[in-house]
Amino acid sequence: MGKAEQLEEREVLESIFPDEIQDISESEYQLSIYLDADNSDDSESQYLQIILHVKYPPDYPDVPPILDIHRPTNATQNKFFNITEDSKYLLNSLIETIDENIGMAMIFTIVSILKENAEQLISSRQQAWQEEQEKTLMDAEREENKKFHGTPVTSETFASWRDGFIKEMCEIKRKEEELEELAERKKSKGKEHVSVLTGKQLWMRGMVGKLDEEDGMYIEATS
Repeated sequence: MGKAEQLEEREVLESIFPDEIQDISESEYQLSIYLDADNSDDSESQYLQIILHVKYPPDYPDVPPILDIHRPTNATQNKFFNITEDSKYLLNSLIETIDENIGMAMIFTIVSILKENAEQLISSRQQAWQEEQEKTLMDAEREENKKFHGTPVTSETFASWRDGFIKEMCEIKRKEEELEELAERKKSKGKEHVSVLTGKQLWMRGMVGKLDEEDGMYIEATS
């Protein structure tokens, strides 16, 4: 019973995938699956190709098929997809589909789910990469705009500025007061002390009895 169902499924698959299927033996073959990949890098192909290797156990489809995934020789590299690293994830993503289809031909369904899951994986990585690129550009633009807009005023930044301003003004006032005090000291030292001498002071200095040059008078000393 399993053998007949296997042959019937093979015929259906060959009619659907005439160019993609390649026989290896009566119970073994491989299918090429093309993935849509919207790459912005011109060096990368828009389409990625993976190979689904299928081997029927004698009791298939009452038991799961033996599956493996690999990439073709000389396949184009893609920064969002690495079949060596992603094959385990993709094979595990098929377990539920296989369990739901036990007892029925399931390879076509497996191919459809595998293609969908692989493309979703690529798409999610592309989106994450694009978001990271946009974030990097926005961060760079934000840093550039800081040069023109300065620091945004908040209650914290204003309080910090006010404290610094008051401290600076107090320092300026202190220096001005020191300069004024220094100027007053210099001014006081430059003044001559002028006083009117009494008669006794004049006599003690020997000035009594001398001719007053201005008045032309002779002053005699008295005891």
